[in-house]
Amino acid sequence: MTVSPILRRLGTYPFVRLNEAKREAAARGIELIDFGVGDPREPTDRLIRQALVDSLTETSRYPLAQGLPELREAIARWLEGRFGVQLDPDTELIPTLGSKEAIFSFAQVVVDPESDRNLVVTTQPGYPVQERGAHFARAEHVALPLLEKNAFLPDLDAFEDWDRVALFWLNYPNNPTGATAPLALYERLSRLATEHGFLLACDEAYSELWFDPPPPVSALQASERASVVVFNTLSKRSSMTGYRSGFVAASPDVIAALRAYRPTVGTAPPEFIQRASVAAWGDEEHVRHVRDVYARRRRVLVDALQSANCRIAGSEATFYLWVEVPTDESSEKFATRLLTHGIVVAPGSFFGPAGEGYVRFALVPNDEDCRRGAEILAGLL
Repeated sequence: MTVSPILRRLGTYPFVRLNEAKREAAARGIELIDFGVGDPREPTDRLIRQALVDSLTETSRYPLAQGLPELREAIARWLEGRFGVQLDPDTELIPTLGSKEAIFSFAQVVVDPESDRNLVVTTQPGYPVQERGAHFARAEHVALPLLEKNAFLPDLDAFEDWDRVALFWLNYPNNPTGATAPLALYERLSRLATEHGFLLACDEAYSELWFDPPPPVSALQASERASVVVFNTLSKRSSMTGYRSGFVAASPDVIAALRAYRPTVGTAPPEFIQRASVAAWGDEEHVRHVRDVYARRRRVLVDALQSANCRIAGSEATFYLWVEVPTDESSEKFATRLLTHGIVVAPGSFFGPAGEGYVRFALVPNDEDCRRGAEILAGLL
């Protein structure tokens, strides 16, 4: 059979490689504490689970691409309460099957690969899905480095090709660095988007995982919002990765395009998931609990790493720690050394060449495993 040349060129998704390494280590009898993948393991709150169960009594049918009005209204209320922005739930919001599928496919909706404006800009180190989506959309692509000396923010002054940009991606709070962005960055980029005619797309999946006030801002708070597109999800905020429930917030033109595109790919969340999501967006108590859990684990790992003279970079928010590796080791070599002692981390190189020199810890193991991991790290490093 034939295979897409784009798929062949991109190769194996990095975290598939990580899973293979974990299987090999487990087969050798190594007991693993997995800080490698950002998949929350906390139980979904009882309120949300009950809303799901209650909705299962209703007739099952194909969900509509525009989603339930109740869910769009719940998301609009949350956005107003959290960020002070008012969106029309009928024309400026659309539910998604988590955020990954929407992020991946977005370039297919808004980029014309045959035009002179066909460039997708991402940042690196970063979530690989934005870049992969650009390639499958046959767009041109460039990655701007996120350097520690610039607080892991893109250096906009070093980029000149604004008139070719169709889509500019940001992700803050950032995966993998844990850095946050000031509102000034969104203000400047939204003005550039208006001036040059591109869309500023922002993945805000970690907006609710923060530790020290003030909480992170949203790109939706920019004064020029017409070219801003925000993606968010319940996966991290509400420990609902398996539910696959998120949303896109954007101008009516962008939402209309998504409403035209999404029935073709059939990725609307089932109605029982949407009804559970209404409960999740309407409750903040469980989110405060989630933050407390990660703050507790964060203290344990930070103390252990700092005691071992491991420098933590960025890491103001999210449930990630971005840790510098020893100068005589690559990120993959350091991660492999930790793996032989049962500690699974993600090499920074998995997130692009600009991630070299770091590893990422995801604070998802339970409290006991975090303490055990901290003891192993203290003895090893």
